[in-house]
Amino acid sequence: MKKFYAFLLTMLLAAGVLAGCGESAEQPKEEKKVEEGQNAAFPVTIKDGLDNEVVIETKPERIVSVIPSNTEIAFELGLGEEVVGVSDFDNYPPEAAEKEKIGGLEFNVEKVISLNPDLVLAHASSAQSSEAGLQQLKDAGVTVLVVNDAKSFDQVFESIEMVGTAAGAKEKAEQLVSDMKSQLEEIKTKAKGIKEEDRKSVMVEVSPAPEIYAAGTETFMDEMLSAISAENIITEEGWPKMDPEAIIERNPDVIITTHGYYTEDAVGNVLSRDGWQDITAVKNKQVNDVDSDMVTRSGPRIIEGVEELAKAVYPDVFK
Repeated sequence: MKKFYAFLLTMLLAAGVLAGCGESAEQPKEEKKVEEGQNAAFPVTIKDGLDNEVVIETKPERIVSVIPSNTEIAFELGLGEEVVGVSDFDNYPPEAAEKEKIGGLEFNVEKVISLNPDLVLAHASSAQSSEAGLQQLKDAGVTVLVVNDAKSFDQVFESIEMVGTAAGAKEKAEQLVSDMKSQLEEIKTKAKGIKEEDRKSVMVEVSPAPEIYAAGTETFMDEMLSAISAENIITEEGWPKMDPEAIIERNPDVIITTHGYYTEDAVGNVLSRDGWQDITAVKNKQVNDVDSDMVTRSGPRIIEGVEELAKAVYPDVFK
């Protein structure tokens, strides 16, 4: 009988060991399955902001962003952990401040390479001036994606989807774009309810006196004003330098400044200008400063920027 129990115990122990071996043998398969799932969408080929085809072989695990709008997109898509380097100008979200800095308009190539990135998110607005640096990164084997320089809502949506596809967050990007489009339509619908006689004429001042620059036609700001049913008094294209007398003559109902982050008392600066006392916006004290980053960065917060602009122009409608 003792021999029988000893034999039974031996068999049970053997079964336990085999079961344990079976679990450990299956575990790598499970890990491999997860890894394959993460890379299921790769490799991907993307046409970048310069119309170049960029091939990304596997899901990037280390990302460097050379411009704030790209960084905001990456964080909004849940890629904060993958971002290992950002530009000196990155200030949003707060977590971006904890990342390694790679320089300003002229990024530090050696610093970027030292971060061992899988993907560098460049930008078409600075691609020409940083062409040599970007080529050095490519020569070092780094994948560089030049994100388009968005000048409209649709182009911002394209930027978000481009980054999402490149970084393995395509579904999140599509959902984010869908949400942004819905929010924008809500704003437009509300603005369409403003009667024609109540619609405001607006000047958006991006640089203060003595050299006043404003947002003209063919700019993102012009499209934002149109979206909230406001008229842009600056009919020149781009970002023209304006003669103060021309602004007095055009007599805007509202003046928006975007330079409050570096101008002391931006609103007071406008209200106190000689000869501007009879401008409707000054007379009625309809001069407001808005967050420059929200209304100029072509990223996820741009719809919030439209809302801030709407509140500044039509405070009674957009409370």
